[in-house]
Amino acid sequence: MTARFHADLALVPGSSVSLPDQTARHVQVLRLQPGDHITLFNGAGEGGGIGEGEFDATIEHMGRSDVRAMVGAYTATRRETDRAVHLALGMPANERMDWLIEKATELGAASIQPLMSERSVLRIKGERADKKLAHWRGVAVAACEQCGRNRLPAIREVMGLGDWLKAQAGQTAGVTQDSAEAVGTRLLLSLQAGTRPLAQAVANTGALTFLSGPEGGLSPAEEAAAIACGFVPVTLGPRVLRAETAPLACLSLLMLASAL
Repeated sequence: MTARFHADLALVPGSSVSLPDQTARHVQVLRLQPGDHITLFNGAGEGGGIGEGEFDATIEHMGRSDVRAMVGAYTATRRETDRAVHLALGMPANERMDWLIEKATELGAASIQPLMSERSVLRIKGERADKKLAHWRGVAVAACEQCGRNRLPAIREVMGLGDWLKAQAGQTAGVTQDSAEAVGTRLLLSLQAGTRPLAQAVANTGALTFLSGPEGGLSPAEEAAAIACGFVPVTLGPRVLRAETAPLACLSLLMLASAL
């Protein structure tokens, strides 16, 4: 299997490019040599527009600190899901957030919004939050390289749940029928009795946003605030799933439904 690398560069067939430092280090770690074939993707496609394709490329030069590649033919591909699925979630602690981002990327999430809520164990801000964000984006890049996705999911900056819900309320205000599809369906993963099964709520088409809590879930007040912003409570069934499992279960359901 040809090694795949994300390169945040303008890629033009027939051009020679110096690979970004992180990509170059990855090539060096794999001990690739001049003449070896690789695949490059930048999420922009041929001509600079948004695309899902990838470029054949050949290693031209392997230096101690730089790697150059000759860009070859562009191949259009379609590996994204039919509908955009956005995850907004209370961050699980420790390495579980890394694992969640990796698997959510593989399962096709369009964006991931890390949130701090009332019961959150992980609370970060400032320089620590910036470092975590850079790390999580690197995790998403590596997952795309492995699974074949040519678009990176957007990993958003950490926000407090209250501030994020205010922003969601602002997006909802003034929504017309023509713009409703852009806002999409908003679903709240809830343990409340009598909530609608998830499979029923996602039967329609269009973008989806899932709001999921941290360890211990969202508080009743937070759930009420989300519902006031237009989120519909849904259930994944009678079992209580971990904070890093519930969002992935949603993505898995959608992926399997589209494959059947």
